[in-house]
Amino acid sequence: MLCLGQGRSAEWLGCLRPSPYPGRVNGMAAEAKALQLVLFGATGDLAARLIVPALFNLYLDALLPERFTLVATGRGQRDAATLAHQYHADVARFSRRGKPPAKEWAGFAQCLRYVQMGPADKAGLEPLVRCLAAQDEQWRTRSERVYYLATPPEAFEPVARALDEAGLAHDRKGARIVVEKPLGRDLASSRDINRVLAHGFEERQIYRIDHFLGKETVQNILAMRFANPIFEPIWDRRYIDHVVITVAETLGVGHRAGYYEQAGALRDMVQNHLLQLLCLVAMEPPVAYAADDIRDKKLEVLRAVRPFPRDRMHEYAVRGQYDGGWIEGREERAYRAEPKVDRQSRTETYCALKLFVDNWRWQGVPFYLRTGKRLPVKCSEISVRFRDVPHRAFDPSLGLNAEPTRVVIQIQPAEGIVVRFTAKEPGAIFRLRPVNMRFSYGEVFQKPSPDAYETLLWDIMHNDATLFMRADQVEAAWGLLEPVLVAWADHEDPGFPNYAAGSWGPEAAELLVARDGHSWLTPIMMHPANPC
Repeated sequence: MLCLGQGRSAEWLGCLRPSPYPGRVNGMAAEAKALQLVLFGATGDLAARLIVPALFNLYLDALLPERFTLVATGRGQRDAATLAHQYHADVARFSRRGKPPAKEWAGFAQCLRYVQMGPADKAGLEPLVRCLAAQDEQWRTRSERVYYLATPPEAFEPVARALDEAGLAHDRKGARIVVEKPLGRDLASSRDINRVLAHGFEERQIYRIDHFLGKETVQNILAMRFANPIFEPIWDRRYIDHVVITVAETLGVGHRAGYYEQAGALRDMVQNHLLQLLCLVAMEPPVAYAADDIRDKKLEVLRAVRPFPRDRMHEYAVRGQYDGGWIEGREERAYRAEPKVDRQSRTETYCALKLFVDNWRWQGVPFYLRTGKRLPVKCSEISVRFRDVPHRAFDPSLGLNAEPTRVVIQIQPAEGIVVRFTAKEPGAIFRLRPVNMRFSYGEVFQKPSPDAYETLLWDIMHNDATLFMRADQVEAAWGLLEPVLVAWADHEDPGFPNYAAGSWGPEAAELLVARDGHSWLTPIMMHPANPC
């Protein structure tokens, strides 16, 4: 068989599970519809760790379309039952809910198809065309199609062209294509990918995933800023001194050396994740919570970022590579000692940037971005540091400004918002100390947040592009970072390794902020007053 299902006694109906919950955007109802999600790279790591567990969790929450099939593609000879067995083990290992309940898994497995295909060209896609058409015939309706490319970037072009040539991209309302990062290595390669995708698909059909944007706390930045009158009036250069965005990892390169040696921290994390967080913090209020309106505001931020000065790059961009060291009592090896890493590698595992957004709201306010591997803790947070009080009525010995006033948006591992301010300690002696007012997702809502891929897959299936990047955003981000990439490529000896595993990065990163009279703000999660 070309299209292998799980075998039914009744007609081949796919996954008949209603979607009773309202949509996330503008109260849009989750309409009952027919959808086939075609997964290229169905036996790869991304499918196993993220995509299939997310789909199963959506199934458990009754958030898949009423008629749904997952069409896995590959060249190997297998059937849907064999693939379902493999996916069961993947979900048990990687899902936030653990091992799947037997009855529910049996229902989900009925959604699964497997299509054995040849090369990614028009002829090679013929089995897929027949499989999709057969399912539509059984459903007696034209299904919407999502083509998910969980593949290396070099497969984007042949698969996208084959989908176009086979006529699978021509339904402008019902067909969508999903691509993962990396979306190029630089501005030129990014434009090449966008041109390939645009050859067969319109921009509204293209979904570029950045899983950071699917995190609940990241989405809550917009709610915090624009749904509360206490924040937005002081969210500008008059009251904010500087902003620090930190994405720190304790892990090393692990099994990703083949990819990471070609990417590095700037391409892997800054170009997408950190710049997207910057846009959410710095953007102007949208007219409405709608995809193009929000993405327009993000693009305005990227276009307002001051270009990096090529002759003083070291004052604005720092890179590092981890040496051996100790983290949580374990001795860790240097990056150059990791498997499949060049022993003379110049790939950065840490980078820190200083950016300025040249507009009325943010003129003169520095944004410090840093990310790295083998740092002391795993955490992602945005720390907004407010200006000091204009007149210090209290004696310094009382403790004023021992810790700056700030708002901290915690993304992981804790999810919440912390307002750090100064209060008087109880007692007869007048003494001040910093305290935290904290909102925690887990404590308030009493339920776990969905994984980012659950949110993003739901949005894709409901044709909502709010949390996805447009071509012009991707190219603007690459254009911004291009001078840094060129400067680092031209500098032959970066002096690696230059920071110990378990430290907060190279000394040059401390100098980056010290030149402005600042220091890196310690993540709230590490502070003794608020252990997480």
